[in-house]
Amino acid sequence: MLTKLKRIVKEVNQNPVLDDALSGVVKSLKEAIKVDSVSIYLANYEKQCFTLRATEGLAKSAIGKVSIGFSEGLIGLIGQREEPINISNAQTHPRFKHYPEVQEEQYHAFLGAPIIHQRKVLGVLTLQQQRKRLFSQDEEAFLVTLAMQLAVEIVNAEARGRFSLSDENSEQNEIKSLNGVPGSSGLAAGVGVVQNLLVNLRNHVPKRSNDHDIQIKHYRAAVKQTREQVELLSQRIQGEVPDDVQAIFTLYQHLLDANSLGREVEQKIVLGWDAPTSLKLVIETYIAQFQAMSDAYMRERAVDVEDLSNRILANLLNLDTTRLTREELPEKCILVAEELTATMLAEFPKGRLCGLISIRGSSNSHAAIMARALGVPAVMGVTGLPLSLLNDKDILLDGYTGAIIVSPNQTIEREFQQLIHEEQLLSDKILAQDDLPALTKDNCQLSLMVNAGLSAEIENTYSKYADGVGLFRTEIPFMMRQRFPTETEQVELYRAMLMAEPDKPFTMRTLDVGGDKPLPYFPMSEENPFLGWRGIRLTLDHPEVFLVQIRAMLRASIGLKNLQIMLPMITSVSEVLEAKRLISQAFFEVKEETKENSGQLHKPKIGVMLEVPAVIYQMPQLAKIVDFFSVGSNDLTQYLLAVDRNNARVSELYDSYHPAVLAALYDIAQQANKLDVPITLCGELAGEPGGTILLMAMGYRKLSMNSHSVMKIKWVARSARLDDAKILLDEVLAMSDPKNVRERVNQYLESIGLGALIRAGI
Repeated sequence: MLTKLKRIVKEVNQNPVLDDALSGVVKSLKEAIKVDSVSIYLANYEKQCFTLRATEGLAKSAIGKVSIGFSEGLIGLIGQREEPINISNAQTHPRFKHYPEVQEEQYHAFLGAPIIHQRKVLGVLTLQQQRKRLFSQDEEAFLVTLAMQLAVEIVNAEARGRFSLSDENSEQNEIKSLNGVPGSSGLAAGVGVVQNLLVNLRNHVPKRSNDHDIQIKHYRAAVKQTREQVELLSQRIQGEVPDDVQAIFTLYQHLLDANSLGREVEQKIVLGWDAPTSLKLVIETYIAQFQAMSDAYMRERAVDVEDLSNRILANLLNLDTTRLTREELPEKCILVAEELTATMLAEFPKGRLCGLISIRGSSNSHAAIMARALGVPAVMGVTGLPLSLLNDKDILLDGYTGAIIVSPNQTIEREFQQLIHEEQLLSDKILAQDDLPALTKDNCQLSLMVNAGLSAEIENTYSKYADGVGLFRTEIPFMMRQRFPTETEQVELYRAMLMAEPDKPFTMRTLDVGGDKPLPYFPMSEENPFLGWRGIRLTLDHPEVFLVQIRAMLRASIGLKNLQIMLPMITSVSEVLEAKRLISQAFFEVKEETKENSGQLHKPKIGVMLEVPAVIYQMPQLAKIVDFFSVGSNDLTQYLLAVDRNNARVSELYDSYHPAVLAALYDIAQQANKLDVPITLCGELAGEPGGTILLMAMGYRKLSMNSHSVMKIKWVARSARLDDAKILLDEVLAMSDPKNVRERVNQYLESIGLGALIRAGI
C-alpha cells in the first residue's frame, strides 16, 4: 500500500495543472483499492461550498458544475466535523442529499475523508461502492493517509496551476498570489528576473583520474581564479553595506584557503579522483553536516558553501561564471532564484535590483542578511512553484509579510505604488531622527544595543546609532574552521571587535555550540539537541576549550574596559560558580603572563543568559554571583511553549505575544529590578515596535536587536509615552489569546501615529 500511496502522490506533484492532477489521482486510487467510485471535492471559501473537481465512477458531466454547501449533505458534514465518515448505506443517513447530476443512485457504501492543510479544510476525498458494506479499517486508514499527503500537493499544484495560466487566459479578477517568509522588510514593484546556474555540483558525474599533479594544479588555478572573482564582488559592494555584512566575502575567502577546503580536496585527488569530483565529495559532506543542524542560521551556511563550490567548479570547467544577462534588464528587477546567495546580489548591476525572491532559504541566510543591509525587500522560502513561471512577470513584493502578487491588475498596482510612496515618507521620517536619543515623550531613556556575530568587525554603519553590542555570538569562527581556533587567532578576532567602539560595552557570549550546532571537527548526534549537550554544558565538560576562549577574550581586552562576558544555556547556580572559577583562573594566568601590562588588565563583568525557564526561579540566588542578566527571548519562548521555531509544522505556535511568554518576561524584569541587577533583552521581540512598547512597560531599559532595527525602534520610543505603555501592558497581561494581544498592541501603535508600521507589517 505504501508503494501505491507514493505513486499516487507523485502523480500530483508532477502535473502542473491541478484538475489534470486530480483526475490522475482518482483514476489511480480506483484501480489501487478496487472500488466502484472515487471523487474529489475542493472547497470554495468565497462561495462557501465544495465543488466536484474530479471523479471516476460519478457522472463526468457533473465535474465543475455540482457544488455542495458547507452545511449540506455528507460532504458538508465531513468538512464540518473534520474527520472521516464511514457508512454502509449512505442513502439512509439523515444528512444524505441527492444530487441528480452526479448519478450516484447505484452506490450505497460511502467513505469520505477531509483534505486538510494547516488546519484549513481544502476539500473531501470519497470512496463509494454499489454493495452495502462498511469499508475496512485498513481502507479508512489508507484514505486518511492519502488525504493528508494530498493536502500539501494540492496547495502546491494550485499555485503551479494558477501561475502557468497565461495572463491573457486567466480570469480578469483573479489575483495570483504567493506567500513566503519575510527575509528583508520593504515593498517592491518590478519585473521578475530568474537566476539560472550554469553548473551545479549536485549534477556532476564523478570521474577517476590518475594524473594527480595535473588535477591538483587545475584545482589550485580554479581556486585562485575564484578568489579573484570573490574579491572583485567584495569591492563592488564596498561602502554599500556594513563591514560585517561585507565580511560574508571574508568568509568565502577563508573557505578558499589551502588549509580549509583545499587540503581535503587534494587528498581526494591523491586517492584517484579528478579535481571536480574531489571537490564534490568534500563539499557534499560539509553540506550534509550543515543541513543536519537544527539551528536555522547554521543550516543556511550550507548555501554559502555550495555557492562557492559551484563557482570553483565553473572555473575548473572553464565556464563563464557570469550568471545574469545584463543586456535588456528591466529598470526595476526582482531577482528570483532557487536559493539566493550573497554573491548573486553582488553580481547584480547597481540601481536595477529592487526586490528578491528565493524558492528556498530563510531570514537567516546570508542573502537575507545582505538584502537587509542593502535595504532591498526580500521574501524567502516560496515553495511549490517552478522558477520559470515568475520570469518576465510583473511582481509586487511585500517583505514585511512575505506576500507576493504576480501580474497584478492596474487597481492593485496603483494601490501598491501608493504604499511604496508612503513607506518612503516613513523611512525619511525615521532617518531624520537617527541622531536623537531613544527617549520617550515622558523622558524614559532606552539603551539600544546590537546583536552581532558574522565577523571580526561589528556593524560600523549602525554603531554610532547604538549604545554598544548586547550580544556577540563567538561560535561562528569556531564553526568555519577545520579545528579549534588557536588562542592567538581568537585574540586577534576579539581585539578587532573591542577596539571598534572602545567606549561602548561589548558583550561576548561564550561558545554556544553542541547538539543543534555541532562543530565540523567535533561532531555529535542527539535525538533532542535543543535539550542536549550544548552551551555551557559542553564547555564546562571541556575546560580546555573554555579556558582558551576566556584567556583570548581577556588578552584582547588589555587596555580596554568594555568587555563583558555572558554565559549561555544556564540552568543552575552551580554552572555559574564553576564557570566563574575557570574565568578567575584564566584571569590570573593572563595577569601573570603579561606582567608589564597587568595594570591594564581589568576584570570583565560576568552575566548569564536567561533562556531556560528554570532560571526564572533562581534569579535571587544568581543575583548574588553575577553582574548582569540578559534574556534570550527567542529560546525562552521556544522552551516555554515547547515549540521548535524552525519546524514549519509547528512554527505558527511559536509566538512571542503568547500570554505565558509575556507573563514570564514581566516576572523576569520585575525580579531583576527588585534585585538591582542590570538586565538586557536580546531577541526578535526587541526589534518589533509592539515588543518595544511592552518591554519598556515591563521595566526593560536595555534592548539588543538586529542592527537594521535600531533606528526604527529609536523612532518608536520617541513616539511613545511610558505611562500609556504601562496601561497597555496591564490590559494585555489580562488577555488569554495572542491574537487579541496583537490586535490591542496594534490599536495602541495606531493611536500614537505609528499606523504605517502596522500596515507595512513591520
